[in-house]
Amino acid sequence: MTNSRGCGSEKEAGATALASCLSAHRLSAFLVCILFVVPLLSLAGCGRGNAEIKLPDTDVLVAPPVQQDVPVHSEWVATLDGYVNAEIHPQVSGYIIKQDYKEGSVVRKGLVLFEIDPRPFQATLDRAKGELAQAEAALSKSTIDVDRDTPLVEQKAVPKEKLDNEVQARRAAEAAVESSKAAVERAALDLGWTKVTSLVDGVAGIAEVQMGNLVGPPVRLTAVSQVDPIKVYFPVSEQEYLRAKHVSSSGEPINLFDTSPELILADGTVYPHKGKVIMTDRQVDTNTGTIRMVAAFPNPGNVLRPGQYGRVRIQTSFKKGALLVPQTAVKELQGGYEIALLGAGNKAIIRPVKAGEKVGTMWVIDEGLKADDQVLVEGVEKVKDGTSVVPKPAKIEGEGH
Repeated sequence: MTNSRGCGSEKEAGATALASCLSAHRLSAFLVCILFVVPLLSLAGCGRGNAEIKLPDTDVLVAPPVQQDVPVHSEWVATLDGYVNAEIHPQVSGYIIKQDYKEGSVVRKGLVLFEIDPRPFQATLDRAKGELAQAEAALSKSTIDVDRDTPLVEQKAVPKEKLDNEVQARRAAEAAVESSKAAVERAALDLGWTKVTSLVDGVAGIAEVQMGNLVGPPVRLTAVSQVDPIKVYFPVSEQEYLRAKHVSSSGEPINLFDTSPELILADGTVYPHKGKVIMTDRQVDTNTGTIRMVAAFPNPGNVLRPGQYGRVRIQTSFKKGALLVPQTAVKELQGGYEIALLGAGNKAIIRPVKAGEKVGTMWVIDEGLKADDQVLVEGVEKVKDGTSVVPKPAKIEGEGH
């Protein structure tokens, strides 16, 4: 038993040694492979790294900038207001019994807007008419007395003092009649004022009183604004005002504000009708250093309303020989502007520029561009500084003024 166990142990030990030997040979062979393969892979990788990968060139359209005289515009923040703004107040005190207009509608001058209870004023008018009748009767009596006694005084049948008293009584009666007539006229006016009418043609606002309210002259009932044409107020700095108003070399006054202004609405659209500057304020505001100007714009359909904001744009000068490029050639980046030019070896050059105002589809470039530069007008978004391009000529045309 002891020999058998010993023999088995020796066999197992031999098998283990053989397996260890084979494993050692495999590991050695693997290491040998690594030593040969890794350098080859490194050489292959180096070979690929040294080989240049050429990308296809970018097709672009290029053209020189357009040089022409362009108008220079200035813009100012504007406030719209009615050409006439009429506040509607009652002339007499009383209770509102009726509203005769539709709020926000167009009303005509003389149209009844509100009615005040007329009964007290009708009674006052009737009483004034009665008093006038009494005064006229007294005048008639005094006139009869004077006419009767005048010949009797000449005949010395009646004392002259009596006639003098009758003459004075007639004058007093005449004065009473005139006073009564004025009272009747005033009572008639008060009765007429119980119908509150519009003072101008325009758009009526929302009623500020309700039925049954007791109103008087201090109370505002509503407002009516004439909005066609409509006024546009805009402040101009003192420097801009002086530049716009000057005298030519021939001695003739020049006012650039006489040109037709444009109105840019709050949504950025340009109002289709041009206006006219109608007045300039009498003085410069010492707090802001600006002078207020007023333009009038036609407003068919009453589209524009008082209280709206916008911008007034007026041509103030001409820029001689300005350089223009299509707006598609200008890229805006972090508050600045840049364009792409064609450089030597057909390489793109990115250049920062100072952009001026837009003229139609073109953009005025104030700084950073020369007349003989070749501008990338299409395909700009596909290039960077140094990008190889395939230029193709493009034709661009300036905007007419």
